[in-house]
Amino acid sequence: MRSLRSLLLTSCGVVALSGCRCATPVPAPSPETRAPPAALRSVESFADIQDARERSVALFVEAGRVIAHPRCTNCHPADGRPRQGMEQRAHVPAVVGGEDGHGPPGLPCTACHQATNTPTVGATVASIPGNPKWALAPVEMAWVGHSLGAICEQLKDPKRNGGKDLAALQHHMAKDELVGWGWDPGPGRQPVPGTQAAFGRLFQAWVDSGAYCPEP
Repeated sequence: MRSLRSLLLTSCGVVALSGCRCATPVPAPSPETRAPPAALRSVESFADIQDARERSVALFVEAGRVIAHPRCTNCHPADGRPRQGMEQRAHVPAVVGGEDGHGPPGLPCTACHQATNTPTVGATVASIPGNPKWALAPVEMAWVGHSLGAICEQLKDPKRNGGKDLAALQHHMAKDELVGWGWDPGPGRQPVPGTQAAFGRLFQAWVDSGAYCPEP
């Protein structure tokens, strides 16, 4: 009899990656196969916006091209169930993050999602997504269905962001390896725009200009 792990990996092997931490089927044609998004604008390109608040909001809107991209928001659900693909479909097979975001007892995320992308054989996708930190975000940081302004307010609130100040948030955005996975999700998966370094600079410039948020 095949082990539970083998069965899970087989099930995962027929799904492709969707969001910062989830696998997804890739039908053809798929948004994943379209041209990747354009590069992020440079911080310097916002210098002609004289009003500091207006410039700060504009910087966050540009950074929001990463933050609100399905590659990231798919693992920030409010209902505990990961989303998949650019269309943000409910995760198949049906799974939930559980109390700690790492899956319920008996079916942890690591049953399918390893420390690195796991190549598949005979499946419609090249690999099952993986990262050492693979997990769902806490419900306090739910982004699916939220406006960019609402997400911005969540990010700034230590009661909802894991107790981080703006400096810690910037370090997380610019250096965290799971965040970085979004720029290198593997063949056949659309990455988030730009680079993590460019994203980190935008986020820092947003902080430096007052960390103002768009309207909810």
